[in-house]
Amino acid sequence: MIAKTDIIKLHETILSMPGMNEKVKVDLRISRRNVFILSKVIERGILIKDGDGNGFNILDLAPADANADLLNIPGEILEKAGLTEMNEKLKAFSDKKV
Repeated sequence: MIAKTDIIKLHETILSMPGMNEKVKVDLRISRRNVFILSKVIERGILIKDGDGNGFNILDLAPADANADLLNIPGEILEKAGLTEMNEKLKAFSDKKV
């Protein structure tokens, strides 16, 4: 098995390669359902840290501005899919105390 430190070094190397900061356009053709699910996966992946202690969170290796950029993606894809209003209503519903 590869040591955790070696995996971290590998990911740091990949993230520091030339061209990794260049903007790219990604054209996805996925259902609204999957857009909604993807937005939640991105949000949870950024906001929830690795709790088992055995692994590491790759976002810990990324610069702080990368996390901010990634946090914008869920809103952008929800907007493009026309799901922003529904998402806000679901957030308001889940934020209410029962």
